[in-house]
Formats: sequence, C-alpha cells, structure tokens
Amino acid sequence: MARIIYIEANGTRHEVEVPTGLTVMEGARDNNIPGIDADCGGACACSTCHAYIDPEWVDRLPPKEAMEEDMLDFAWQPDEKRSRLTCQLKVTDDLDGLIVHLPEKQI
Repeated sequence: MARIIYIEANGTRHEVEVPTGLTVMEGARDNNIPGIDADCGGACACSTCHAYIDPEWVDRLPPKEAMEEDMLDFAWQPDEKRSRLTCQLKVTDDLDGLIVHLPEKQI
C-alpha cells in the first residue's frame, strides 16, 4: 500500500491508501476522488486522468512512454515537466506520499 495525496484544483486534499499494483488513476476512481474522469478506463486512450505531479516527485517517477506523451497533447493545459496520465503510474511502495494536483477540468 502507498499513501497517495490528491489535491483538487480548489485546494481540497484527499489522502488515501492505494494498494500496490493498482494505478494512481484507479486509486482516485476507487476512492471517489473528483477530478479524475478516466473515460477510457486506463487504456491510455484519452487524457481524462491527467494530473500535475508535485515538483518534489517529478524526477522520482518512471519516464513517460511515447503513447503517454502523445495523449498528453490532448490534456487541458498540460505542463511539459509535471503533467502525467495517472493511468500510467503503477503504485509501488516507492510512491508512498506521492502528491498529485488535479487540473481545473478534464477534456
């Protein structure tokens, strides 16, 4: 299990335990965190699970693969360094304390 902290655009903070092996997107979905739509269910076929990774965590995550890079082009106000699709982030013990900031909207 890892503790993941989701912060909504309005500042509301949600701290939840997410089982190892799930994705950060599944953790949000399973805990009813608003701001992650996950329209494609985690297939990396949309950008509705887009989030901004807290600066202290950006370099601690695995690099983006080409498919994620391509889908981020469709996200609302993507940030080249901080934007990630949460469906592509597998939860491990190393992600304990991860902070993700949710965008104002998903498109």
